[in-house]
Amino acid sequence: MDEAEKAVNEGEHPEVRDGSGGVWSGDWVAERLGVELVGDDRLTGLLGLALRRNPKRAHLLVSNVLGKHVPQAPSVVYGHGVALGRRVRELLGEDEARRAVVLGYAETATGLGHSVADGLGLAPYLHSTRRPVPGLAPAGGFEESHSHATSHLLLPEDPALLAGDGPLVLVDDEFSTGNTVLNTVRDLHERYPRRWYVVVALVDMRSAADAGRLEEFAREIGARVDLVAAASGTVRLPDGVLEKGQELVARYEAENAPLGARGTARASATGPQPDDDGTAPHVTHVDLDWPSGLPDGGRHGFTPAHRIRLEAALPAMAARIAEALPPGVRRVHVLGFEELMYAPLRLAEALERTTDAEVRYSTTTRSPVLALDDPGYAIRTRLAFPAHDDPADGPGERYAYNVAGAGSDAVVVVVDSAADTPALHAPDGLLARLAAYTPEVLLAVVPSYVPERPRMLPAPLRGPAFSSYAPEEVGWLLQDLSDVTLEAPTEEREEAIQSGGAHYAESLPVEYQPSEQYQELFHAALTVSAARIARAVGVVTETVLAERSPRPVLVSLARAGTPVGILMRRWAQHRHGLDLPHYAVSIVRGRGIDANALRWLAAHHDPRDVVFVDGWTGKGAITRELAQALTEFEKSDGVTGFDPEIAVLADPGSCVRTYGTREDFLIPSACLNSTVSGLVSRTVLRADLVGPHDFHGAKFYRELAATDVSVAFLDAVSARFPEVADAACAQAAELLAADRTPTWEGWAAVERISEEYGIHDVNLVKPGVGETTRVMLRRVPWKVLARAGAGSDLDHVRLLAEQRGVPVEEVDALPYTCVGLIHPKYTRGATGADGKAVTL
Repeated sequence: MDEAEKAVNEGEHPEVRDGSGGVWSGDWVAERLGVELVGDDRLTGLLGLALRRNPKRAHLLVSNVLGKHVPQAPSVVYGHGVALGRRVRELLGEDEARRAVVLGYAETATGLGHSVADGLGLAPYLHSTRRPVPGLAPAGGFEESHSHATSHLLLPEDPALLAGDGPLVLVDDEFSTGNTVLNTVRDLHERYPRRWYVVVALVDMRSAADAGRLEEFAREIGARVDLVAAASGTVRLPDGVLEKGQELVARYEAENAPLGARGTARASATGPQPDDDGTAPHVTHVDLDWPSGLPDGGRHGFTPAHRIRLEAALPAMAARIAEALPPGVRRVHVLGFEELMYAPLRLAEALERTTDAEVRYSTTTRSPVLALDDPGYAIRTRLAFPAHDDPADGPGERYAYNVAGAGSDAVVVVVDSAADTPALHAPDGLLARLAAYTPEVLLAVVPSYVPERPRMLPAPLRGPAFSSYAPEEVGWLLQDLSDVTLEAPTEEREEAIQSGGAHYAESLPVEYQPSEQYQELFHAALTVSAARIARAVGVVTETVLAERSPRPVLVSLARAGTPVGILMRRWAQHRHGLDLPHYAVSIVRGRGIDANALRWLAAHHDPRDVVFVDGWTGKGAITRELAQALTEFEKSDGVTGFDPEIAVLADPGSCVRTYGTREDFLIPSACLNSTVSGLVSRTVLRADLVGPHDFHGAKFYRELAATDVSVAFLDAVSARFPEVADAACAQAAELLAADRTPTWEGWAAVERISEEYGIHDVNLVKPGVGETTRVMLRRVPWKVLARAGAGSDLDHVRLLAEQRGVPVEEVDALPYTCVGLIHPKYTRGATGADGKAVTL
């Protein structure tokens, strides 16, 4: 491990290797213009000075560690970015660092920003660009006032990348006036306001007045703004420096034009030329075998999953470059291309570890700078060549600095495929210019990433347009299928499901319309159990707040979990004054959770704050389904942080650690279907209705509003919060200190019952009061097993059983209050367990 790599691993800045022999590469400008760098001792090691061909600013601070104008060891370039990223992570803390997004500036800081994102950890990365993409609408833009090319576009493939409220980390090579950052933050804050911004730069060169402007701006927008830099200081400029600098540029360009590559202003015009016959030089093409679909950089976003793929592929790609190098090569220069800085940097860094040759790295640029062959001047040579990527602002001249005359045995040019054009290979193109100064030119082309047209997932559905709940109570990550006929007779559904001809989520049962007697049972049960439910709500909510997240994002599993999620949200408001976000998503046994809903949640919230909520556990099938689905989602999308542990009101099956109670008692919301769940159906997943980029579907039964008790149920329970609050908090404290490891005794009981009753299918055994009620309302029941001595908790089940001609069998030592058995071999001519025809 070399010193630079060791420094990266230790979070320090690697040693700068500027090859100056002790002469500061800013002496020439300082002596002639009177420019001074004042500040940290490290400044002169990090920076040199040159003269711009720019009417807005005379001098140019030339970084020795950026890898743009001055060739540098790639480990040094990458190391400085990673070290800054680690400092940002320390500033933010682990929690906020995971919620951050890193934004780099084109063209100079695209690689630096990406390296900072690597040091930060799991943050996605985006850089601004001057290359528009037809059909891709900008998510933002800003002006860089001192630049020769000012228009910056933000073109994330996923617009939600910038829509979160986590910290935004803005990375530039230098922080001089702060204008660029202020323009960026002002534009983005209007669209996507957030609490925290972090500005990162290799050097902070602001004046005291400019520093005050940043603090004033932070107060103006009501956000925190921090600055992280490798070194700080300021540039002292004498009066008239702009005019004097312009005079120097004009004089030395005129004097040096005939001199050739070293010390020339226009090596492309007058330096040594390629072959006299005008043909293009020989170039060795290197097939990188770049991973399919992997972005070439952060122009359209680069996620942690992309980073994992790149890291795995880098050694093999570097080995292919090494194999293509000529034997005995001692010095290799890897030359990137304008905004394409990160991919060439990482390839160069991997090559540095692969070969014994000395590796240097820099990129081409569109920035015009005077070149002078003087040890005290930062830009010693310049190659000029025509732009070769069909730029949006038209043709123009491009430059490679300090490459000509550097003594490289080989130059490896790395461009994206959009820039691999005839102009690149032309007799006056970049490759020909390089061939005049090095024995070997190699070309590696990275496929230009073309983003798919963004598919905007819709905003959550909310009442009263969808559901009878208030809009702030829950957002449904579903699509509205209210106008589609999905209901099928119960007997047809059951036969199709058991025969394997259809999945239960492809249709809906006809909504059960409760009789007057049944409705009376619901209201009586609610009166008796409201306090017990309120206490369980308090226990599970306090447990979540103490153990999972201080500001959780509640995500109910629609639809049974939705009333519980709303009650938990109300408890958090009542007890702690918290206004928690709450959503409902679809999960389907055998099909998993809605992946598009997860993508929406990950784009808008920190996945680690998400707490999945359900009403109760039966045998734990959904618990297992969720865990498996999240594992698959992490592999497919690279999004980590979602916790598969479900928080439930009741856990009679002992399947989870986060619960309000493990008693199997009547939760009145289990007695009804949509009329206690916001008038929303169970969810639907059918290929002809739900496409690969759609949320799962559901219906809103507006026509049942007259019998809707959804809000009445919530109000009855939340009205009891004050009287149970102390007891609930005390019980939660006890549970937090107790061993709550799931025993899965419910699953064991279901397996035993399945075999004992000759069913041989655990999916047809539905344990617990809630699941048994669902069997009676939605499926074809065979029989009900009731724990001996079970009381009023089963009144509604007994009534339903009587109405449907289903026997109720009392069983000793049943771990649940009751268990519903679905008919194991149902056909429309089948009979119940007692030999009588099943009533439908």
